[in-house]
Amino acid sequence: MKVEEVSRCQIQDWYPKFKSLSIRTIIHELPEPFVEYLNDPGTLILPDSVTEDDAFPNRVHKPEDEDDFQVQEGSDEEDESEQPSTPPPSFPELELKIKESIESLGGAVFPKLNWSAPKDAAWISCSGNLKCSTFSEIVLLLKSSDSLVHDLDHAYDSCDDKTAARPQKFFLALRKWYNSLRPEMEFRCFVRDRILIGISQREVTGFYPSLFARKDELSTMIQDFYQQKLGDKFESESYTFDVYITGDNRVKLLDFNPWCGSTLPLLFSWEELEEISRDDEEVPEFRIVGNQCGVRPGMKTAVPYDYLDTSPGSGWDQFLNQANEELKKQSISGEAGA
Repeated sequence: MKVEEVSRCQIQDWYPKFKSLSIRTIIHELPEPFVEYLNDPGTLILPDSVTEDDAFPNRVHKPEDEDDFQVQEGSDEEDESEQPSTPPPSFPELELKIKESIESLGGAVFPKLNWSAPKDAAWISCSGNLKCSTFSEIVLLLKSSDSLVHDLDHAYDSCDDKTAARPQKFFLALRKWYNSLRPEMEFRCFVRDRILIGISQREVTGFYPSLFARKDELSTMIQDFYQQKLGDKFESESYTFDVYITGDNRVKLLDFNPWCGSTLPLLFSWEELEEISRDDEEVPEFRIVGNQCGVRPGMKTAVPYDYLDTSPGSGWDQFLNQANEELKKQSISGEAGA
């Protein structure tokens, strides 16, 4: 994989070109002090708000303050008052721009950086999802996410020609929030050597029987979308793209991701995707969760990333391997009964 292949999957790179195919999004370049603030794991301090309607009061959490407070002999209130305190960070210009963008997008958005959204931090929000109405809600999600560490520090780790750990600039994309979106209608599509070879249900943590009756129809819609709207318009030879199919059967482009690397193959494996042989005239393989047994665990949980051991031989590794084997058995059984 090359740096340019990863870079062109950044939302600020692809969205202007494919804006008419996607959902409404406003993108802000982030000042470097804000990027440094996001990348500082030592302290969770929400910035001072310059707007009266922000949802959260300023929050301060320092790991070194977690021990029980103990009063030292000889201390008094006067000594305590003399201790210097670190003022919370403040990004008034960025906050005001973001507030204006939220209002122009209907009052609610979901955020993402160059590549990643803070899906693993949804548990910490008041709504339990990525819906944000204020600057502080956005910052809380960004600051609490382990996924964003990839964007900030490891975006080019899989690149053969890597010269830097991070891009020169970071951007915050604010995407219009829709309450009516159905998770089962989001799909990840795999393009290898400019041929659409596979389509996977994106939300693999749920079983949706309604998808079975529409499988052929949905596959055709996605194939037509790829051939007519994307095709050779996206410069990479191999990549993935995510789409959402609306209630009135329109296909909306959600994202691009690099081939392999940190991109999840979902109901496929990367080994399978590398071995699939298909020409441009053949129908791509379309995989959906076949039953409740095929439901997969979310790769991002409320457990801190450091405690989620997915290394070879770990419990999670064994569980995921068993889930893969079960899915293969279901696929074979389904083909035999067809």
